[in-house]
Amino acid sequence: MRIALQEAQAAFDEGEIPVGAVVVCRDMVIARGHNLTETLCDVTAHAEMQAITAAAGTLGGKYLKDCTLYVTVEPCVMCAGAIGWAQVSTLVYGAGDEKRGFSRFAPQALHPKTVVVSGILEEECSSLMTRFFRDRR
Repeated sequence: MRIALQEAQAAFDEGEIPVGAVVVCRDMVIARGHNLTETLCDVTAHAEMQAITAAAGTLGGKYLKDCTLYVTVEPCVMCAGAIGWAQVSTLVYGAGDEKRGFSRFAPQALHPKTVVVSGILEEECSSLMTRFFRDRR
């Protein structure tokens, strides 16, 4: 999660919403990403999507069955769908997202075998988001 926080900080520094993601497979980081929606003018360029795409490229296949995805903020419905289709084994996220998080709107979007762990470094993940939006207002 610390590496995902580094990615979130990179997003923050670039003026992007500070969400970072990392994919780990067999104890090795194989992909990382952060939000690029402003940079790419693409509403689908979320951190999770960037990391999933990079991980699939690294592994040479679309399924991430033996992988853990670490994300600083609870994935949205779109990202949860991608996580489900990629068959990610474990999803670990820091801060929950009451307004747009998948657990409120689409709790069944993930693959049935995906293990979910939440609240990891929650305070650090949440404070970065709070700081970003406070500075914007």
